[in-house]
Amino acid sequence: MTNTNMSANEYDIVFLGGGTGGYVAAIRASQLGLKAAVVEKDLVGGTCVHRGCIPAKSLLKAAEVASTVRKAAEFGVTPGEISLDYNQAMRRSRDVVDQNYNGIQYLFRKHKIDTFTGWGTLVSPREIRVESEDGEAQTVKASKALIIDTGSTPREIEGLEANGTTIINSDHATYSGDLPKRVIVRGAGATGLEFASVYHEFESEVTIVGNIAPNEDAEVSRDLERAFKRQGINVISGHRPSPDDFEVSDDGVTMKYNDDVIEADALLVAIGRYGNIEGFGLSDIGVETTERGYIKVNDYMQTNVDGVYAIGDVTGLQQLAHTAMHQGVVAVEHIAGHKPHTLDYNKIPWVTFCHPEIGSVGLTEQEAKDAGYNVKAGKFPMTASGKARVDGDTTGFAKVVVDADTDTVLGVHILGHLATELIAEAGLAMMFEASAWELGITVHAHPTVSEILHEAALATGDGPLHL
Repeated sequence: MTNTNMSANEYDIVFLGGGTGGYVAAIRASQLGLKAAVVEKDLVGGTCVHRGCIPAKSLLKAAEVASTVRKAAEFGVTPGEISLDYNQAMRRSRDVVDQNYNGIQYLFRKHKIDTFTGWGTLVSPREIRVESEDGEAQTVKASKALIIDTGSTPREIEGLEANGTTIINSDHATYSGDLPKRVIVRGAGATGLEFASVYHEFESEVTIVGNIAPNEDAEVSRDLERAFKRQGINVISGHRPSPDDFEVSDDGVTMKYNDDVIEADALLVAIGRYGNIEGFGLSDIGVETTERGYIKVNDYMQTNVDGVYAIGDVTGLQQLAHTAMHQGVVAVEHIAGHKPHTLDYNKIPWVTFCHPEIGSVGLTEQEAKDAGYNVKAGKFPMTASGKARVDGDTTGFAKVVVDADTDTVLGVHILGHLATELIAEAGLAMMFEASAWELGITVHAHPTVSEILHEAALATGDGPLHL
């Protein structure tokens, strides 16, 4: 329970950083009767709310609408002249961000969570010094624990630092209404794939460079690359250009590729993110970090320093907003004396909102083989789904990877329409260690796109019904 004898700046739990993990964990702390405060130099909500998940997905929705309108005549709806307004799409994106941020502020008021705005530095395992922009400083104390949630920053190509115009990162891409008519996207993970889709639908000339969806199942990566090429996106897969291959001027960027030179107005660098561990006093209080530059934690998100926890991107375990949320809940419940269910990172879904979408959880087919399983896999195409045909979006498939000896589902991989929503069912199946037989006998409503999971599960046995 809360210590009722606390001074004005003393709390049960204090968060250094109020990103997705931090703000959710602060709410959970309040639910458990703990007094919580958040130290944040920017805006509570972090990258996901302000410069990542939410604004990016808002832009992707605008791209989806543009694509739908273009093929509206197929459905018997003939629109008037179509014009694209990227600035309006960006304005709507910022409106959505503001609504989400207002919601977080409401929740903080509801749960009586205090926010200290400024740069926080750890001065002890129970104290954070907060310095505001005007130079004033104060100390915030935690009687039970500190939780570090300092997030991450986009990686840069050495010698090609982002300038916000010709060289941009995801932060710039979610804020700027300036649409590059020609863009090179370096990096083909989730961020690169999503912005490649956005720019393409808004009629930019897009070149994406790198292995397409490198962490996904090989068949997902292969078919997504084919889909991008069919759409007219220039894909240079497997290429790792050096900084010397790029030339930057006030007018744009060029990239050498074999004997060709690719010209663009901007280069979007999407090669990953690194943990924010500098400038917070971590070493001063002895917090251990890894060789890769992340904070080392155990299953309950504890660092090596008693009473100091870390959550989110800065741990480097899995840089996903939903993972950070659950890490925060685990940490707070552990501090409160509960026995939280720790995370199995292999059972957490990954989603990418490009077109076609990707949703995956568990092992890829190759990972399962490498782990020594006797593997069987069932696959079912979107083209055979009645609802996908109704919706006019039949690219992709569902794939279920199974341990042939026990019939246990080891992984599920979906490429295509509604994949980011459908993967939740697969996550539940993985959590409860379901078998392919159980997934196959589960009645799925008809006609729904979710039936592709049912059919893919059947495909691991006697075969799907509709193929």
